[in-house]
Amino acid sequence: MTSRKRVAVLISGRGSNMTALIEAARADGYPAEIALVVSNVPGAGGLEKAASEGIETTTVDHRGRGSRQAFEEELDRTIRAKDIDLICLAGFMRILTPWFIERWHDRILNIHPALLPSFKGLDTHARALAEGCLIHGATVHFVRSEMDAGPIIVQGAVPVMDGDDAVTLAARVLTVEHKIYPQALALVASERTSVEGMRVRTGVEGSNDFRSLIVPEN
Repeated sequence: MTSRKRVAVLISGRGSNMTALIEAARADGYPAEIALVVSNVPGAGGLEKAASEGIETTTVDHRGRGSRQAFEEELDRTIRAKDIDLICLAGFMRILTPWFIERWHDRILNIHPALLPSFKGLDTHARALAEGCLIHGATVHFVRSEMDAGPIIVQGAVPVMDGDDAVTLAARVLTVEHKIYPQALALVASERTSVEGMRVRTGVEGSNDFRSLIVPEN
């Protein structure tokens, strides 16, 4: 196996998916280490959690920068100074510009609480319920300039129950997010993925057995 990839996790809040990645990276043989956590919001809850795990943290406040480009230039400098290989967005509430995305092409992962390409954007759980979906879930994908678009790495699905509202459905999907984000990062960090257009390939026979998960209700 290649050496462990150094990962920066970008957050804006409590970072529950960040925590899932940190826990996964503790395992022997996991191909990535969480080397840096960056927030654009001073005092974000996830910073304290990451620091308690011995992970370096910093804040690059997007306010007062004058432009999105100036913010992203500082963010880019901060990340590159730590020899980072991959970036994971985990509740990072900023839309990145094409300039930043291209500098990290196929090295930025994001998790979205829906089965893309359906339900891009916000309020995904309420929209899935309004459309009468029987299956809902989450997607980990490589980031592209279009919001919530990019080659899909892993997806996980859960059933929509008769009594669900947006809150209960969101909680069920969150458990899936915490499973599939570490799996997706492991695939990318172990250099088992290649991108062909909008398809992510692993070259492993039967890989879709674990890249598309159906998680039944307990």
